Order: sequence, then C-alpha cells, then structure tokens
Amino acid sequence: MSAERQTSEPSVSQNDDLSSTIPGAAGPEVAPPANGTPAASNSQQRKRDRGDSKKVRRENYSKRQNHGNSMPVRQLPRDRKDDEEDGEAKERQPKRKVACMVGYCGTGYHGMQINPPQRTIEGDIFNAFVKAGAISEDNSNDPKKSAFMRAARTDKGVHAAGNVISLKLIIEDPDIVEKVNSRLPDQIRLWGYSRTTKGFECRKHCDSRIYEYLIPSYSFLPPNPGSALAKQINEMADTYPGVTRDDPEGARFWADVAHQVKAAGINEDEIRVAYAEALEEQALNQKKPRDEGSLKTFLNLSDNQFSKFKQIRAIENAARRAYRISAERLDLVRLAMKKYEGPHNFHNFTIGKDFNDPSSRRYMKSLVTSDPKIIEGTEWISIKIHGQSFMLHQIRKMIGMAAQVVRTGAPLDRINEAFNRRKINIPKAPALGLLLERPVYTNFNERLKSFGRDAVSFDAYNNKMEEFKMKYIYDKIYAEEAKENIFYGFFGFIDNFKGDVHLFDYLTAKGFPEDNDSVPITDAVLKEMDEEDMEELEGDNEG
Repeated sequence: MSAERQTSEPSVSQNDDLSSTIPGAAGPEVAPPANGTPAASNSQQRKRDRGDSKKVRRENYSKRQNHGNSMPVRQLPRDRKDDEEDGEAKERQPKRKVACMVGYCGTGYHGMQINPPQRTIEGDIFNAFVKAGAISEDNSNDPKKSAFMRAARTDKGVHAAGNVISLKLIIEDPDIVEKVNSRLPDQIRLWGYSRTTKGFECRKHCDSRIYEYLIPSYSFLPPNPGSALAKQINEMADTYPGVTRDDPEGARFWADVAHQVKAAGINEDEIRVAYAEALEEQALNQKKPRDEGSLKTFLNLSDNQFSKFKQIRAIENAARRAYRISAERLDLVRLAMKKYEGPHNFHNFTIGKDFNDPSSRRYMKSLVTSDPKIIEGTEWISIKIHGQSFMLHQIRKMIGMAAQVVRTGAPLDRINEAFNRRKINIPKAPALGLLLERPVYTNFNERLKSFGRDAVSFDAYNNKMEEFKMKYIYDKIYAEEAKENIFYGFFGFIDNFKGDVHLFDYLTAKGFPEDNDSVPITDAVLKEMDEEDMEELEGDNEG
C-alpha cells in the first residue's frame, strides 16, 4: 500500500464499527480538534495508532466472517509494513533481464516447449529456476510472469548443444548457475547467463541458428534391388532413358550382399514373396512390430522361413555397418546440400504451408558436409546447416530430400524444382540425428557492447559443450542407431512403400508432375499430418 493511500485511510479504534471501512456506509462522525490543539498532533497520533488499528480491522473482519455475516465486506490486504512488524516479510530481490545459455539431450522429453501434462525441457528448467531461488514463489505458477521465451523450439526427441532462453531472473547469488544445475537432470545443463537490455527477446533478436544433422553413410546407398522403389526407378529409366545416374558402386554393394545370402543357402526371392503383402500393409499403415514374436506373426512366415529372414537381415545389417562411402558419392552429398543455400521457398519442406505464404521463404547461409567418421564400426557424416530461421520439420525434410536424390540417381536439380509451386510429399528424415548447435546474435551483441555488457555467446562454454555432446548426445544417437537401426527402418519404409505408385515419381526419371498436377497429400501419404504434428503447428516453428 502506498504512503499516499495510507494517509488517506481513517483510523479505526477497537470500538469503531467496521462499516467505517466500507465505501458508502454510514460511520461515526469525526469531531473537530479541540481548541488550542494543533492539527499536526492529531496527524502524529494517527500515525502512532495506524499499526494497531489495521490489525484490529482485520480481526473485526475475521469475526464478522466467522459469525456468518453475509454483508459484502472489502477485504483489507496486508501491506509490507505490517509483514515486517509480524516478522513475516520476505525480502524482495531485484530481477534482471538475462539470456541463459542451455544445452540438453531431448531423449525422453516431449520437445522443448512447455506443454502440460507432458514432460518438456522448458518445464524442467523453469522448475529448477524456482527451486534454486532464481524465480520467486510469487512468479512460480506462470512462466509468462518472468517473460520466459526460447530462441528455438526443438521437436520431440531433438537435442541441443546450445539454446537460449530469455527471462527475468534473480541473479544476486554468485552460485546461482551451480544451484540451478544441481536441480536439473544431468542431460540438461545451464552453461551460464549474460545480462541484456530490458527489451531483449531471444527469439526476435536472433540473427540465425546453426543445426547439426548426423547420418550414417549407408543412408546414401541405393534401394535394395528387390524393393518396390528400385523396381519403379528401373521401369522409369527404361521409359525415360538418359535422365538418372548410373550407380556402379551401389550395384556392387547389393551384388555382394546377394552373394553372401546365397552362400548361406538362402533363396532370398522365396522369402521376399512370402512377406511381400505384409510389407505393403506395413507401408500403408505404418505398423511396426514391437518384438521378434510379433514380427514373425506379422510377416506370416513359418519357423523355417522366419529363421532365414533373420539371417538375411543380419547379413544386410553387417554390410551396411561395414560400408564406407566413396569420394564420388560424398561429393554428390555435398553438392546436393549446397542446393539449399540462399533464399528459397520451402513450402514443400514443412507442413501446413502454401507456396504463396510469405513465411515459406527462408534464407540458408551455409551447409557444410564433414568428412566421414567411424564410430563403433559404423561410418557417420555430420552436416551443419546455418540458416536465419526454420519451419516445422524443415531440416529433416531437407536431409530426406538430399539423401533420396543421391541414393535413387535422380538429378540433383530435383531439389531446386521442389522450391517451385508444385506440391509434393517429402518424407522427413529421423529426428534421431538432429541437434541444435547454437543460436547466433551477431547484431544484438554489437548493441550490448555499447552498454558495456558481455555478448550473448556460447564461446566461453565450447569445451564443456563438446564434452556434453559426446556423452549425452552423440553417444545416445550412435547407441540408438546400433540397437534400433533407425535410419535403415526409415529408408526401408520408403523403398517398400506401395500405396500411391506416383507418390515418388520425382525420385525417378519421370520427374515432377505437370504444373497443375500436384501429388495429392492425403492421410495415406505416410500419415504425415499426425496428432503430434498438429500439436506442434499450434506452437512455434522448429527454429
């Protein structure tokens, strides 16, 4: 209660009726001061009585409530001076606008953005701030009270070596970072914070974002010759000769696998015919058996056939792990990724966007494909994508499109054609390989220099971030791929899809449909618009 409000309140003695505190209610008249008594003395007396009088008014109010009086009564708020007298006051600590640099492994979380009742990265971080005293109890029930905002919203299962959260925090405690981290699981870290201007918004002031995508090199091998997609590619190559690339390296790979299968005494064609219908049903309905027993039932194979099927799968898996990409194929991957650089219309690389939607235009600053690296027997490639901003699933679809044009022999310019008006379906690559490297604040940091404040930057935490990536991000990606064959499952699903035979014409010599003959996007198209996507569309974009 302000001082001005306090001096205008009438004093109330123990004998006064509470109606004197109700606007419009009749109360006892106040007698004028006796002759010779200065008005100032009355004012001083009122000040001396104020502390006791407010307590009395609260007691009277409580008594009236306890006696069931239904008369509307204005409840009098406790003010800070009373709390101090009662020893109940909590020291108000100043809040500062800061940029918090965080990192996390997204495994086990329903994405970054708070989404009750799901467990999210932001939810755990906000609770840690509250428990560590960086956010007061008064503001603990709503992140908006602290102006909580993230620079980039990552999807379910997506990781971040660096992300930024801007909000107002209590940072008087020099050990606040350690206290927050002690209340976070090991897979989420607060690297540090920087003081900013009051108007700083980490999403609005972010110049660009850098993502990394890790992918096994075998993902760029051509489809199995017995798959539906491989047969479609060959048929279209005969109809439209001279359009697609020959792939002698891929042909040798599958010839070697076939030789190993034959040497094991297995007739692969016989096994394929036995479960061809089951594979088609799997592609149409996205059914995925959870264990070996249900897989045998799902494939409708006899015990002997299922045993041979497992042998074939083991031979193929071992061949993929042993594969080492050639310099020529790696150059194709690099050229394909370079097609995305510059400003383009990415309406085909997200969901819920039309070609005419201005927000579909995005600018990619650079895409860098690393040399391959062997981790636990499997060869991996890292692709760094630096762009101003990204839409939902955009990066995963960019990776999916580039991988498909390389592995199918389609012209690399099919990527450029995907920026045109025609609507096509581009499958999104697995979330497993995607992580946010860091947001970039080049322009805003120039402003911070003029205020004598540190830049919003991850440079001071590079060593810690690299250790964290190796332990909590890279190792989890490698281990999950080795156990679940995530990338093989994704590309195998596309290769055996038999729903709409024209769905992937753009990956064959036939190419894209005519301008006014776009591929329809329906529920049968890989179940793209699932419930999770619809939830994400209601939130922020991917980057």
